[in-house]
Amino acid sequence: MVERRVLWGIVVVAVVGLAFIAVGLLTSGATSPTSAPAGEGDQPLELVAESHPNDAAMATFAGGCFWCTEAAFQETPGVSNAISGYAGGQEFDPTYEAVYTGATGHREALRVYYDPKQVTYEELLAVYWQSIDPTDAGGQFVDRGMPYTTAIYVHDEQQRAAAQASLSELEGTGRLDGPVVTEVLPFSTFYEAEEYHQDFYLKSSDRYEAYTGASGRQDFKERVWGEIQKSQ
Repeated sequence: MVERRVLWGIVVVAVVGLAFIAVGLLTSGATSPTSAPAGEGDQPLELVAESHPNDAAMATFAGGCFWCTEAAFQETPGVSNAISGYAGGQEFDPTYEAVYTGATGHREALRVYYDPKQVTYEELLAVYWQSIDPTDAGGQFVDRGMPYTTAIYVHDEQQRAAAQASLSELEGTGRLDGPVVTEVLPFSTFYEAEEYHQDFYLKSSDRYEAYTGASGRQDFKERVWGEIQKSQ
């Protein structure tokens, strides 16, 4: 198993079999919950810290390492903000150190704010599929374990129907080497990750490029989606 560990300012990315280690000194910030645990029958309480338009629509995706998936969504026209965080677990306001062990039940995830007049939920689903390996039930690329497994957290019935339809369509393309194992789950909780994780691909571009290249994610994307992404 390969683990990515952050200890209050030191990021160590270890890639098994690739003999690659990237160590980065990052400035950490305090955690900030973007939703409180919901009681039975209650709606999650939103406490969003980062700015976004008040009328923005919202989507939540788990796609393994949020450094990588944040970049894909943040650069999508119509997306006003993509926030890295932890989704789906029961523990209140978890830390990265707790989440990556798998003890909290959270996945690394993204909260995506977008303008439906500029980009549809279905188009965001296409961005999501082209950023992950949806056939991997054990994690994503070098990041292994439940916190790095994939899931679409739907906020309403319309999103659920769109996600299920998109998943079925993807399976029918024949592009993938196995069945899609990505789960479609009702949204429950989302907590914003520590500040040093936000916009990592911009803050630490060299370390980000080294990590995403060595992880195998980029090779997979180019093999499965290369011709489509080049035409976009």
